[in-house]
Amino acid sequence: MKSTYLLNCVAGAASALLMTLAATSASLADGPEIVTGPSSEPACYVPWADDTSFFKYKAKEGPYRVALANGYIANTWRIQMIQTAKAYAAQPEVAALLKEFKVVSTGEDVAAQISAINNFIDSGYDAIVVNAQNPSSFAPVIRRAKQAGVILVAFDNILDTQDAINVNVDQKGLGVLWADWLINHVPDGGKILEVRGVIGTSVDTDRHNGIHETLDASGKDWEVVEVVGKWDDATAQKATADAIAIQGQFDGITAQGGDTGVVQAMIDAKHPFVPFGGETENGFRKFCSAHSADGLKCSSAGTGPAQVAVAIKTALDALQGNVVPQSVKLPLAIVEDPDFKDGENFYSAQSDNFFVGNAFPTCGINFTAQEIMGQSKDDL
Repeated sequence: MKSTYLLNCVAGAASALLMTLAATSASLADGPEIVTGPSSEPACYVPWADDTSFFKYKAKEGPYRVALANGYIANTWRIQMIQTAKAYAAQPEVAALLKEFKVVSTGEDVAAQISAINNFIDSGYDAIVVNAQNPSSFAPVIRRAKQAGVILVAFDNILDTQDAINVNVDQKGLGVLWADWLINHVPDGGKILEVRGVIGTSVDTDRHNGIHETLDASGKDWEVVEVVGKWDDATAQKATADAIAIQGQFDGITAQGGDTGVVQAMIDAKHPFVPFGGETENGFRKFCSAHSADGLKCSSAGTGPAQVAVAIKTALDALQGNVVPQSVKLPLAIVEDPDFKDGENFYSAQSDNFFVGNAFPTCGINFTAQEIMGQSKDDL
């Protein structure tokens, strides 16, 4: 009788424990509640499309442990991005919400980045912000984050999923904008140099597709020569120099980054200045202003590295139970010839290696060059 009673008690307790664990697991696997918008800050958190879902996670008590899992690091944008993340995390109102803020950069190795995210999940971080090296290779780690109740926010190079929050600008639309600039300024079509970014990333693919689809639809005759610049001045300069040496003269140029190096290669090769659709580097805008009368007619557009701050802000708001869109659309920073103005949208006294337009005022994010450049370039 006694042993039977004990066995029944043990069995009952075990059954209750299993039910509790199963319920907890199911609750975590369910992820956020899908709610009706708008978001908690509609001016900042603009949904990507009319059918974008709105997430509401169960509020957690802070302060929080947040990690930044970066991939590629060897260019100015990524370095400035890490500096911006540190500057944002150091702001008093943000620092008050953070128990720990950790940064790792894993290079172009997708498996290494996924491993880093897994390590953050296993270490009990509350949220992970990621600039993904590949948009479609993260399915298993996305599931793990969801099951562990870890909020995952991707920015810039986003994730191909509805189970994480994505924060980005319209990268394909940026390619369309640059292509339209060339169509309008190279009226008869011609030979175009396209300097690509890091192959395999969503940003490079989307921008590339936007450029080619728009040029193809124009009805003009285009010859596009592609080189890889990895969004880096030195790499893009060498790739451009090699292209000019082999291909001769181009009628127009579009580059996703490393644009200062591209123009420098043109100058070194004594290549005529031509219409150029490019990013927002300070050095590039200096060149655009100085050589507009010589034929360097520029469209300078892109997204500053401060979108990492929007991603961190999004993660912190989600952790506090505030409503956010599953996919957040950020505005582009655009300046086009003849509207380059020193001290307003480029800075002759500042380094060439600085991305201008590094602000999102609707989100309360507006960093000076000094705030960002004063931060360490190393991972935390």
